[in-house]
Amino acid sequence: MKKSFSSLIMAGLILFAACSPKPDTSENSSTEGDIHILTNESESIPDNENTSTESAIIQLPPPILYGEMSLEQTLYERRSHRNFAETTLTKEQLSQLLWAAYGISEQTQNLRTAPSAGALYPLEIYSIIGEVSGISAGVYRYNPLEHQLIKVVSGDVRSELRSSTFGNQQMVEIAPLTIFYTTVFERSTARYGERGIMYTHMEVGHSAQNVYLQATALGLGTCAIGAFHEDIVSELLQLSENETPLYLLPVGNLE
Repeated sequence: MKKSFSSLIMAGLILFAACSPKPDTSENSSTEGDIHILTNESESIPDNENTSTESAIIQLPPPILYGEMSLEQTLYERRSHRNFAETTLTKEQLSQLLWAAYGISEQTQNLRTAPSAGALYPLEIYSIIGEVSGISAGVYRYNPLEHQLIKVVSGDVRSELRSSTFGNQQMVEIAPLTIFYTTVFERSTARYGERGIMYTHMEVGHSAQNVYLQATALGLGTCAIGAFHEDIVSELLQLSENETPLYLLPVGNLE
């Protein structure tokens, strides 16, 4: 009997975690500049000072753990898609994509769907939302521990994001959603030195492949983009000084 894509992600990540060195958990949390490192489910990511409290935190629907498409079929059908229909995504689709990217898959140690050296999790994931049902346009940071979105910037910034890409890539403006990865390298380099930078680049690849596969399983398309102006993106997303933009993936329904 075929196993679903979601259940196989969980099984594989729990096995990986058993082989990974564990971080020092002598303190409940630490702070890297303006980015709060979450190690306790009762904690939350600080709201951006320019964001009103109204609708600033959005609770996402729980992810589905048993899908209809097998992992083998998802791998076979995975492609990079650059042409999207100008249609709306659902909150459930957004929830599933973010969970696949970096969500919690083991509650005791808060292990996630993507492997991380030492379980240090240096990545931050943003949702740049244009058209998602029930969620106003804006930039949102994903909080994996609570499976929530925290608003960072209000308003549709897809046109500005498109302008930041090399070649002015139209799909970034048409896609109803872009998943954007940043990192706080110090979370890894504090333990692993310069190798922590390499580990972080590996990690964003693990997570992005999860997005590709989950999008495929949902009948959606995506295309990874690494060619953009980091300074423009950092200002657009209001990133802290020690946060580095890495990767973006527009997601949408296929034409």
